[in-house]
Amino acid sequence: MGDGPRRRHLLQGAAALLTASGQAAAQGIPWPQAQPIRLIVPFGAGGATDIAARVIAQEMQAALGQSIVLENRGGAGSTLGTGYVARLPADGYALLITTISGLAIGQTLYRDRIQYDADRSFDHIAIMMGTPYLLCVDPKLPVRSLADYVQASRAKPMDYGTSGVGGVAHLLGLRLAASTGARLEHIPYRGSTQAITDVMAGVVPSVMDSLTATSAHIRSGALRPLATSAPDRSPDFPEVPTFRELGYPDVVADGWAGLAAPAGTPRPILEKLAEAVRQAQASATVQRRFAETSTTPGRFYLQEAQAFVRREVAAWAPVIQASGITPD
Repeated sequence: MGDGPRRRHLLQGAAALLTASGQAAAQGIPWPQAQPIRLIVPFGAGGATDIAARVIAQEMQAALGQSIVLENRGGAGSTLGTGYVARLPADGYALLITTISGLAIGQTLYRDRIQYDADRSFDHIAIMMGTPYLLCVDPKLPVRSLADYVQASRAKPMDYGTSGVGGVAHLLGLRLAASTGARLEHIPYRGSTQAITDVMAGVVPSVMDSLTATSAHIRSGALRPLATSAPDRSPDFPEVPTFRELGYPDVVADGWAGLAAPAGTPRPILEKLAEAVRQAQASATVQRRFAETSTTPGRFYLQEAQAFVRREVAAWAPVIQASGITPD
């Protein structure tokens, strides 16, 4: 099937789904019995956020009594998928995996290119998970500390891969370069998976990515961690120092992902979704998966989640403006 027919097919399918939603509402079918719930992940498949979303969605289905279908809509620092959900009906049948990239950073970085507001365009349901970022290198390199890394970069610029332009990892790389005088070259990828794979294959020497995405590779010895952006050392990796304790207090950040619906979604639906997230987080499956990836469960729901996103936008705006970074 060519791109034209495929696109028409997808558009027709989306239109039919929206029509069915409207008909279900008109017929008074109680939510969420009318149809499956769509969960849009604003990243490509296979990354840490995508994997965590699938695990949580699987558990939420039992609490809601309805299937949840994931759709990956990546691009532009996760702002494409985020903006797409902002324009959908507020009926509880379309949800968004929110991220620090798409909201807290994207709000400022892509301000001339987006038509949504991180606070006013969404009803935030929960902050589901958190994770710091780590600078990791190919263990075959003679680089065993952050000091070694900085020194090596002064002799020859050091490439570092991230999951894309404008993400937390990219900004942390800029702050690290500014704080240490290291000569760093940003290599953006379309997601975490390929960036990490290329470091392990020796294509690029280093990567800045989340603990969720890198933890298994650190445990296996496929990546060597040099420092973490967390305020304190991880209890799972106590040997990895923080950037702050090494003398770089500007290189501190935690990533997060949450769940939101288009603004105006009925409050009873939001409350049921928040309760489903709580139940999912309490499940043995999710707790095991979070433990395996050293991911911290989120603790904000509904109004607290809304306020958290508002604070994050305000906190990151001056950082992005000072960095001089652009989307191009």
